[in-house]
This record gives sequence, C-alpha cells and structure tokens, in this order.
Amino acid sequence: MSMDRISVLGGGAWGTALAQTCARAGRQVTLWEFDAGNAAHLSDKRESRFLPGVTLDDGIKVTRALAEAARADAILLVVPAQAMRSVVTSLAQTVGAGTPLIACAKGIERGTHKFMTEIVADCAPKAVAGILSGPSFAADVARGLPTAVTIAAADASIAQALAQAMNTGTFRPYHSGDVRGVELGGATKNVLAIAAGIVSGRGLGASALAAMTTRGFAELVRFGKAFGAKTETMMGLSGLGDLILTCSTPQSRNFSCGVALGKGEAADTAAHGKLAEGVFTAPVLLEMAREKNIEMPISEAVAAVLAGKLSVDAAIESLLTRPLKSE
Repeated sequence: MSMDRISVLGGGAWGTALAQTCARAGRQVTLWEFDAGNAAHLSDKRESRFLPGVTLDDGIKVTRALAEAARADAILLVVPAQAMRSVVTSLAQTVGAGTPLIACAKGIERGTHKFMTEIVADCAPKAVAGILSGPSFAADVARGLPTAVTIAAADASIAQALAQAMNTGTFRPYHSGDVRGVELGGATKNVLAIAAGIVSGRGLGASALAAMTTRGFAELVRFGKAFGAKTETMMGLSGLGDLILTCSTPQSRNFSCGVALGKGEAADTAAHGKLAEGVFTAPVLLEMAREKNIEMPISEAVAAVLAGKLSVDAAIESLLTRPLKSE
C-alpha cells in the first residue's frame, strides 16, 4: 500500500511538526493552511510562527488550495476538533475514494457528542477514517526528539502502512485497530490535564498531583469501557502515556490553563488565547458520562469551574469530602 504522498491540513505547531516528520521519513509532503498570512509566512520564510528556530524542510510544499492537498495517498487532519466537520466537508468534494483521513485532534464535537473519526465518516464516507494520538509535543517532534504515538484505523493494515511511512527512527508510530480507544484517551486526558494544572497552580503539592492523576486515569478507564475501548489501549501511549505527559508540564496548553485557574484567573482568560481543547471537551465529556451513568467526579469538577458554577476552592473541597471507599 503506497503512502508516498502525504498531505497535512493545518499549518499550526502540530501540523508543521507532523509535516516535518513526514518529510524526514522521505515522503512527498503538502502542507495546507487556511490562513493567508500564515501560509505566506510558511512559504516565504520557511519557518513556523509557532515553532521558533524550526526551519521548514525544503521538500514541503505549502498551499492554500484544498483540492491540491486532496491529491495524496493519506491526509493528516491537524485542525481544531470543533473545526473538523467544516474542513472535512470541504475536503470531501475532491478527496479520492479510499483515501485515509487521519484525525490528529484530541476532542469531542459539541452538540453531536461525536468523536473525530465519526465526523470524518459522516462528512467523507468514501474515505477511510483514522486517528493519530499519543504523548507528543509539537516542539519535540519538530526538532526530531524521540517520540512515540499510536495510529489507529478500523482496517489495521492501513494504520500499519501509515505508521511505517511516518517512521523516522526518532518518531515511532505504533499501529492499532482500536480506533475508539485511541481517540477517547486523547480527548479525556485534556480535561484531566486541566485538573492537574489546577492542583499545581494552587500549590497543593506533588502528592496531591499524583493522586489526582491516578484517580483521573480511573475515570478515563471507566469512560473508555462504557464506549467500547480496549483496556490495553487505555493503558498504552494514547491513554496513560498521554495523560502522564499532559498532567506534568506547562508545555501542555491544558495543564497551563489549569495552572492559571489554580492561581485565581477567570475561566474566560485562563487559556490566554491558546487552544486548550479540554475547555471545549469538558462539558461534552460530562454530558456523555451522565448519559451512561459513569462516575467522573474530577471531570465534573473541572466542567463546573470552567462554567463558573464552582470556585476552585469549592471544587477541591467537593473532591476531598467525597465518601471514602475501596479503590
């Protein structure tokens, strides 16, 4: 299965990093960017506004023509979760039947409660939906630092072929057929990372952070099982691995958002203009959990803080005063 031509939709930090990775792996890469100013900067300056010091590989072609980007063996969809539907709807008009469309956003669509691969299937039914997720920061990947992720598709052979095509040695993709498990872990951990940031920003200590992360993982597993995810997937890179990474460092936009909340900033300013997907995912995650009677107290507390229904201190107290029970 040929995967020589790979297009990346989205010229932000993560999109640029993945384009760099594909170019290092020897693929022909087209990078599509909607914003005219950013597209011109990428094309003319050969550098990313979001990744200082990273020079764009000479082989990467930058375009604003979606039809041009559609002519590829596989397409990586590196756009915000809430913009996925509009981009894929436009792409579907020109993409070839059977083309793998791999979502690289970690979130759940508001209103529909749909995961990213479900949106792809809705909007481009002739394509093959997949997901790329795992513990990865764009700056590390762009600079070629060792990183491992998971690529999943219902047809495991497609996931395997793309993993081989993107492998650079330092960027190591594993492949899986558990699509739901891979994308569910990525979406859920963003909400939990906000909780971890709140703990850090409030100065509650390393012990509290470890406890929150561990109990948060228990929520992730409960939620995953209810939606058909495999336990081994949630224990892997896209579940536990991604949770550990994003709950431990300010490099995570969700963690940084939580730190700001913990230090007393208002919910509407805590993200500082950065895309923290967990802000959008939290209320959706809670709605879905309630529909299936899944207990997720940490996620519920985060959603309440973000909605202005609870103060940070009240949210912390609500968790600390929960009834004692067996683990």
